[in-house]
Amino acid sequence: MAEHFTSEITQFLQAYKTAHPDVEQRQRDGRARLWDKPQDPELAEDFKQARVQQGPYVYQND
Repeated sequence: MAEHFTSEITQFLQAYKTAHPDVEQRQRDGRARLWDKPQDPELAEDFKQARVQQGPYVYQND
């Protein structure tokens, strides 16, 4: 591939980031709001212990 080749997608992203300089910070803020949550190890252990083992055939009535 040519050394100085830049795809159309890369050109678009570079132009978009130039026109919208705050886009990366907004992405980080959105990720923090939706995904980066503090985890409680004690609560996670409680969930793990409360799991019920699945039977060999899920759809069979007992």
